[in-house]
Amino acid sequence: MLYTHDKYRGARKLLLIIFGILTIVPLAPLINRYIPPLMVGSWNLDLAFSIFIAAVTTFLILRLFHFLMMPAILLCAGVLFYNQFTDGYGFKRMINDYRSMVVNNWGKKEQKEINLVLTPSFFDGPLTKTVKSLQSKVNYKDSLVRNFSVSNSLLFFDGYHNKYGHLVRVLSLFKHINGNFKYVSDSERDEYFATPRETITNGMGGDCDDHTILMVSALKAIGAHCRMVLTEGHLYPELLCGDEKAFEMMQSAIVHLFGKEAIGNIYYHEQNGQYWINLDYSARYPGGPYVSEKAYALIDLK
Repeated sequence: MLYTHDKYRGARKLLLIIFGILTIVPLAPLINRYIPPLMVGSWNLDLAFSIFIAAVTTFLILRLFHFLMMPAILLCAGVLFYNQFTDGYGFKRMINDYRSMVVNNWGKKEQKEINLVLTPSFFDGPLTKTVKSLQSKVNYKDSLVRNFSVSNSLLFFDGYHNKYGHLVRVLSLFKHINGNFKYVSDSERDEYFATPRETITNGMGGDCDDHTILMVSALKAIGAHCRMVLTEGHLYPELLCGDEKAFEMMQSAIVHLFGKEAIGNIYYHEQNGQYWINLDYSARYPGGPYVSEKAYALIDLK
């Protein structure tokens, strides 16, 4: 009889351990959404800390309220299952969070591009005229541009605002613009620079300079600092992340929020300790590959 009782206790203990692990699995990425990135040097400790908190919480529940473990697991599974079909936090997003946390901690890569090579003819007539014309088209104070920027900065990633703060607004706006922009060439004889208002009202269509003017205007309307890079036959926007610590946080947010698209190199330029990432219309995620390294002008927009 004693042997049977011990066997029963052993099976019960094993079952509780399994239930505990099943609770930690969905709890850890959920906790991770509400803690800021924990950087130690170049290491991001989000995953380890989230699992630790989930394990401690689960252990306390097992010790104090073990009889609630089964209902809690069923409730958690039910919520994940329901959210899977209602665009909430379901199994798919949980798996994506785990994947991105692993990449952030152990598989993250970065690719510093060579310094931009500026041609010595920056102040020549035609180039200066082009630069001034581009600068004149940037307008972040237009009410239409401001409303466009604010509304679309709230479309994506809002659930991660506690973790990444204002970065989610910037990344949401990038995702909307690059996800909806349609390339339309100018005429063969004329180069036309559209204002951001024009690009918005014409259905998000235009060429690379129209995209760049819209991107930098929209991001400046919500407080981001951008610049335009003029290369041979191309113009693209870059976003200022800040110093190395700010860049590491941005990199973590990109990998986390853009999922498998961003599991690869994050391309950037570093100048005087400040980090800039590519926001070109051809980039599927912020920090995507550059098209060209030879620049005629870096057009800063302060």
